[in-house]
Amino acid sequence: MVAAGDAGSIGIADKLGIVGGAVVQEIGWDEDVDDDLRAAIEDRIGADLLDEDAEEVVEVVLLWWRDGDGDLVDALVDAIGPLADNGVIWVLTPKPGREGHVEPSDIAEAVPTAGLAQTSSVSVGKDWAGTRLVSPKSAKTRR
Repeated sequence: MVAAGDAGSIGIADKLGIVGGAVVQEIGWDEDVDDDLRAAIEDRIGADLLDEDAEEVVEVVLLWWRDGDGDLVDALVDAIGPLADNGVIWVLTPKPGREGHVEPSDIAEAVPTAGLAQTSSVSVGKDWAGTRLVSPKSAKTRR
């Protein structure tokens, strides 16, 4: 049985399309990240999130990104490295009005330069929004 407090957490993992047993890497962790989101994903996958130094092939990369973190294109290219062929990168950014907010146009400009395609955006908590990125080949073969 799912406790009332857990229902929203499970919904977050569903929104992100994260399945049990998936290998998920987290890049850009800082004290401002959404710990409920992280816990929901760890519960779903049954394991800890891999840190940015992990060398395994991963199905999902969570990239916490804030204005001022550097060059998003470089960060995306680095995130592609360990990604499985059909993997997904979620760029998690502070929502408008929050410190570190990133304009959607900044993401839209960086994505094709990094060789990716943007497929959707979702709210992943009260302070964070997520933008789903895939390789263009994956986007075309999705049914």
